[in-house]
Parts: sequence; C-alpha cells; structure tokens
Amino acid sequence: MFKITPNPPETDSTSPHPSRKNKQHDETTKRILDHYLLTKPEKSEDASKPDQLFTVKKNADNECLLANLSENLASADAMISNLAFDLEGPRRHIALGIQQLIELSSMLANRVLDNVDPR
Repeated sequence: MFKITPNPPETDSTSPHPSRKNKQHDETTKRILDHYLLTKPEKSEDASKPDQLFTVKKNADNECLLANLSENLASADAMISNLAFDLEGPRRHIALGIQQLIELSSMLANRVLDNVDPR
C-alpha cells in the first residue's frame, strides 16, 4: 500500500538567517519548560540540616499547627492508654502518669485552638 506523505516545509531562502528563528523558538521553549518542570532551589536559610528528618512548613498557619498538635496528642493518648492496661504495678502507674500529661496537654492545645477559631 502506498501512503502519501507531505513534503517538509520549505525554508524561506530570502531570510538572511533562517536558523535564528528556530534558535529563538528553542530557547523560549526551553525557558518555559524549565520554569514549569524544574524544581526551584531552596534558599540557604530555608534549607534543612542534613541530620534533620522532619520539618514544619514556615508558612503553615496557627490553626493548622494546633489542629495537628491536637490530633498527635490524641493518638499518643490512645497508644499509652492501650499500653497502660497491659502493664501492672509501678510501670502501669508511670504509663498512666504519661497519659495524664498527654491529656492535659491536649486540653491546653484544644483551648488555644478554640481561641484561634471559636466555633
């Protein structure tokens, strides 16, 4: 079967520099793709330390931070509560003391969160 293929576009032989347009187009294309696809380098003051495993975003608002703090404390409370009921004697008393500190901290975080965003 014979398939008809179009001829390549003819270059304008009257143009003094036909490749200049192509070069400009390539540079523009590269600049646009780099802008959208390349990651931006971190600023030196925002870069994390090599031994730092976790970070908190600097632009996170207080309500978001407090909500996450409250959820983390609730999770820690549930874990230590389960652990305390598997223990006996002095170790159980220590676990229940930790649970009480977590619960008090959670109450404080929730109060601050209510002050930030009263419901």
